[in-house]
Amino acid sequence: MRARQLFKLTASARGFVLGSVAVGALFASRDTVTLICLLMLAIFFGLGQYAAWRPRFGVTYTPAVEASFVGLVAGLALESTELLLGALTVAPFVAALQYGLRGLAAAASAGLLTVLVGSVFADSFAQGAQAMLTWTVAGIGLGLIAEFLRGTLGRVPTEVAPYLAAQELLRELISLSSGLSSGLDVNTLGGEILSAVRDEIPADALALYVPGGDSVVPVISKSSSGEELLGPEEHRMTSEAWLRSDVVVLDRFFAFRVGDRAMVSGLLSDRVDPHGLDLPGTIGGLRASLEVRSVQLDTALLFARFRDTATADERQRLAREMHDGVAQDIASLGYLVDALAAKPATEKQAEQFGVLRTRITNIVAEVRRSVLTLRTSIGENESLGAAIGSVARHLNERSGVPIQVTLDEHPGRLREEVEAELFRIAQEAMNNAIKHAHASVIDVHCRVRAPAASVTVSDDGRGLGQARSDSYGLRIMRERASLVGGRLSISENERGGVTVHVEIADHEASPSPSTTPTSPATLGT
Repeated sequence: MRARQLFKLTASARGFVLGSVAVGALFASRDTVTLICLLMLAIFFGLGQYAAWRPRFGVTYTPAVEASFVGLVAGLALESTELLLGALTVAPFVAALQYGLRGLAAAASAGLLTVLVGSVFADSFAQGAQAMLTWTVAGIGLGLIAEFLRGTLGRVPTEVAPYLAAQELLRELISLSSGLSSGLDVNTLGGEILSAVRDEIPADALALYVPGGDSVVPVISKSSSGEELLGPEEHRMTSEAWLRSDVVVLDRFFAFRVGDRAMVSGLLSDRVDPHGLDLPGTIGGLRASLEVRSVQLDTALLFARFRDTATADERQRLAREMHDGVAQDIASLGYLVDALAAKPATEKQAEQFGVLRTRITNIVAEVRRSVLTLRTSIGENESLGAAIGSVARHLNERSGVPIQVTLDEHPGRLREEVEAELFRIAQEAMNNAIKHAHASVIDVHCRVRAPAASVTVSDDGRGLGQARSDSYGLRIMRERASLVGGRLSISENERGGVTVHVEIADHEASPSPSTTPTSPATLGT
């Protein structure tokens, strides 16, 4: 059921009942007890309405809790007036709207029990037994009506239902986001986890992994020597430990799960005797102490995935609109120009038609290239370098500009959102070199040592030149790099063109430049 409708219905029910009870009770009796009880009912109804507005508060202040408070007040005031018993009808109605028949049963039971307790305490049970039963049955009847309304309002058109559900979730996310004291930065939260592990375990190298496809991918690593100590073999053992959901201790190597969606692996310092440490016991204590941080990290990863999914969906929508709308309309103009050019009035007019036709052809080609840019995604390829090579081939086929792609990748993958942003930066840099720099050759170098990576795109074009006020490409590339904790530099090179370099650092440990890649490749396109 939609929250706005629920809020209006419950507010109307509480307001009507409170007003009716107040008018009748004040006419019947104006003693102090009645006034105090009316004030308390107003407070309880107000809290109930606040709970409908704030979901987190509603977890504690349920309709059953409200029914208990209202029943106790009505029972205590029974000697003064029986009219306050009418307030017992509100909680069952609200509970049925929110939770269905289970909520109705819980609220009606809680209200009846507490009104009995209150009446017994006030020594007025015999006087009001019939009225208590009558109003409880009335509340159950209203609850059954509310259950019918709940089913009716819950039926929405199929195409609208996902959007309504998304609205509710997004509103709740916005409400909750103010309470996220540690933020949603994956690298920051991952670094805190590794720092906590290093405080307890004397390790020369540590790495944090999260699920990625059929294996795990590194998020962040730390090394005391600045070298890449955790190589492919350690990555393989970490993946096996992840699949087994087990703590692995093998000589100096260790790996263990943190929460449900993170894995820590590392190498003990060579100055420590691994057999002299109670490493399994230490790891057991660490896993318990890192539970809160693991939940924070998982939340940040889910948020990053949500953001990337929403962005990808929007890119696909724009691509469809451009292909089916703008490109087709411009192409139809080309056909009209062809028809007019077939019978030109003068030679000069024929020449102008030829120029116009050429410009239309170029515009259509540019729109189609933009559609290709929007539709291509990293998920279609087996690695970041393969995705860059694929889009480079497409750009070469459409523009005729040679693009040399050099790959220097280890088998380990980067996180999905990191690969996606690096891919888009490389794609934008290649597009800029073709469209604006008019380069005759483009060189691309992709280097991956997960979780570190770098991409460099160089051309021999016109250079940076004067920035246009309507140009957002460079700003967008910087924003993309910032989203994944990267550094972007743009400068002119010795060939007179532009070099775009983006780097995702390995935080405390930079990849060793002497490391030999397992499968380097050069793609000439």
